[in-house]
Amino acid sequence: MPVKRVLTDAAAAMLAEGYVYVDVRSVPEFQAGHPAGAYNVPLVHRVPGRGPVANPDFAAVMERRFPRDAKLVVGCATGGRSLRAAEMLVAAGWTDVVDHQPGFEGARDALGRMAKGWRDSGLPVETQAPGRTWDDLKSQG
Repeated sequence: MPVKRVLTDAAAAMLAEGYVYVDVRSVPEFQAGHPAGAYNVPLVHRVPGRGPVANPDFAAVMERRFPRDAKLVVGCATGGRSLRAAEMLVAAGWTDVVDHQPGFEGARDALGRMAKGWRDSGLPVETQAPGRTWDDLKSQG
């Protein structure tokens, strides 16, 4: 089953209706700014000298924190990682997962048009996330 992909206005509306935003960007990207209320569960970690490395704890933390019927909007910087993460979650049995296609920074569509991301849409952004950071989530058992 293909993952539903939505633009920023639709993602914001879904959050207002009870969805939760899961930001799958790296820890430093998340700390620099993220959608208000977002949880950080990185799909990959940036390792100096090695580049991106798959996060081996991604699935386990998602399972501990979010039930399979949780309403999730998954986002990243420009839509690549979030689509992969959303596909993984759907394949693992999550039933209500939506990909925030342009992500936090925005992305070009197939015709080369720019779709605004969360940051440039004037939506709430924060840099703190007590209880919702990767360190917090991976330590919860």
